[in-house]
Amino acid sequence: MLDIIINPQGGKGKSLKALETVEQILKSKNVEYSVHKTEYAGHATEIARELSKKPNTSIVMMGGDGSFNEILNGIDNFDNVTLGIVPCGSGNDFVKKSGHPTDVAAALDVILAGGTAYCDYIQLDDRRALNVLGAGMDVDVLLNYATRKHGPAKMRYYMSLFHVLAHTRFHKLRLTVDGGEPMERNVFMIGIGNGGIIGGGIPICPSADPYDGELSIVAVNEIKKSKILFELAGFLSAKHVNKPYTEVFSGKKVRIEVLDDSKFEADGEIFDSTDIHAEVVHEKLRIFK
Repeated sequence: MLDIIINPQGGKGKSLKALETVEQILKSKNVEYSVHKTEYAGHATEIARELSKKPNTSIVMMGGDGSFNEILNGIDNFDNVTLGIVPCGSGNDFVKKSGHPTDVAAALDVILAGGTAYCDYIQLDDRRALNVLGAGMDVDVLLNYATRKHGPAKMRYYMSLFHVLAHTRFHKLRLTVDGGEPMERNVFMIGIGNGGIIGGGIPICPSADPYDGELSIVAVNEIKKSKILFELAGFLSAKHVNKPYTEVFSGKKVRIEVLDDSKFEADGEIFDSTDIHAEVVHEKLRIFK
């Protein structure tokens, strides 16, 4: 029995087309399934919470990174649940690192084959993240993106990115990795990566691996504003990690203290906090792989 959770509004119709494909395949193979369509923000979390109370539950996540995040945050009993991943949202960054197919039928084949593995996630104080925890430029872009209502999602994201790069501000933070010495930084942005890719393909934490039990921490420190637009290509090709203004760390626990008015994002969802404690959780989240 497969329990499918899907946002019918996701991907501007893309998710419903993907659901048609999934249902056709499941019916042809006589696989029992149930579809749970979300009706409002946070509904996927509520559905996943109820489903996770049942032993031997297979939840198929259909959507993008935001939907995956909602479902992850709803699981109460990880021992009861195996997650299947069918990417069909406007942003499908996590699967670029997790190794799951982007083709709907191929992704469903992985689930039906029945193989499983354990995937890491990031535990924050009161929430979880599957892909990336970020602050700085990343959040500024998302805030600007929210004001743009027309055009394809990827085009709107890159328009917001160029706007933020042209009107750059830096963010004052204090970073502590694995209980070490606190480091105060003026950052352009900081990414705490489990998956490590944002914005439809920007590899902000290129060495992140969602199976290795480690977090990849990339702090892009203050850059001369006159050079920022010229550095954009480096971000798109992961060359930013080799620049003198970038520091790369690896660890299991990270603390970020806000020393200004910065906000955070977890898998694209913006939230306020002045003191973040993030920790990788290893060998707890079972997925079809």
